[in-house]
Amino acid sequence: MRLVLLGAPGAGKGTLAKQLSTALGVVHISTGDIFREEVAAGSELGRKAKAYMDRGELVPDEVVIGMVKQRLARPDCKPGFILDGFPRTVPQAEALDAFLQAQQMPLDAVLDIEVPEEVVVRRLSGRRVCRTCGAIYHVDNKPPKQEGICDLDQGELYQREDDQPEAIRRRLRVYAEATAPLADYYRQQGLLRPVDGTGSPEEVLALALRLLKG
Repeated sequence: MRLVLLGAPGAGKGTLAKQLSTALGVVHISTGDIFREEVAAGSELGRKAKAYMDRGELVPDEVVIGMVKQRLARPDCKPGFILDGFPRTVPQAEALDAFLQAQQMPLDAVLDIEVPEEVVVRRLSGRRVCRTCGAIYHVDNKPPKQEGICDLDQGELYQREDDQPEAIRRRLRVYAEATAPLADYYRQQGLLRPVDGTGSPEEVLALALRLLKG
C-alpha cells in the first residue's frame, strides 16, 4: 500500500500516519524526519537544505524532491509507504508521480484529513509548554495537575506565539491556498479519499482503513 496523507496543521496527520504504518505494515516517511537525517548525516542534499534553513528560506523543490527520492529508493519502501508532509505543491506531486511510475510503484490512494477550522484552533490553541523542561500539556486532553504549573518540575506553562488563535487561522489560510490545487490534482486522478478527522484517533483510523479497503 502506497499512500500520501494530506491535512492541515492540527488535523491529526502524524498520528494517523503512525497508526496506519502499524496497521498496514508499511514504513511512515515524514519529510521532517528526512530533513533531520540528511542534515545530521552531512549529505550533499542535507548541506544544501541546511544552507536554506539557516537563512530562514524555504528549501527549493528540487532539494526536497531529491531527498524524498533517495528515501523511497531504500529497500524498506518496497512493500509500501505512507508519505506525511510531501508533496506540498502540484510540481512536487508531478515529480513524485514521475519517479514512482518509473519505479513501477504508483500511489494507491491519497487520504485528505478534513477537520473544521474551529476544531483545529481549539486543538492547537489548547497546547501549553513548560518554560523549564519543554513538557507539553493540553487544556482539554492532558491538563496539568495544577493549572499553569508543570507536573514534572513546577515550571511555568505558557502558550507559544504560533499557538495563538489568530496565528493558527493564518497558518490554516496559507495551508488551504497552497494545498487546494494539490487536492484537485489527486481528485482528477481518482486517488483522493476525504477522511473525517473529527473523531478520536481510533475512530479516524477505522474510517481510513474502511476507505482504503473500499
